[in-house]
Amino acid sequence: MRVGMGYDVHKLTEGRDLILGGVNIPWEKGLLGHSDADVLIHAVMDALLGAAALGDIGKHFPDTDPAYKGISSVKLLLHVTELLKQNGYSIGNIDATIIAQKPKMAPHIAQMRKNMAEAMQIPEDCLNIKATTEEGLGFTGRGEGIAAQAICLLI
Repeated sequence: MRVGMGYDVHKLTEGRDLILGGVNIPWEKGLLGHSDADVLIHAVMDALLGAAALGDIGKHFPDTDPAYKGISSVKLLLHVTELLKQNGYSIGNIDATIIAQKPKMAPHIAQMRKNMAEAMQIPEDCLNIKATTEEGLGFTGRGEGIAAQAICLLI
């Protein structure tokens, strides 16, 4: 068994879609990044790659590579899942947290779980996603960005 931890953060900006867990959430701002900037999937991928000692998402999907410009992070998650299989690992479970003052995440979490579990080929009950605010404190509390954390168990 191996445990991994992942963290990601992206700045909120106008003129971008807000995509988390592969869900396009209607809101006035989106996340800035080279790909679709899905911080939730990025944190999960880093947790998975870390547990398998395979580096991080920057190593596998550098933001200097035009092939990843605007790419769906769900596609990147499919690739990470395949890497795990090639290295003899299976996902035991994942627990992830979205840190955002706004918008409310609760209405979208079920679809996020469905999208991500399908991409990783795991049962939905092996993936937990929750969300929290920071009570107006820090960059997430001020609405400047959104962060996510994840921990995983590989078997």
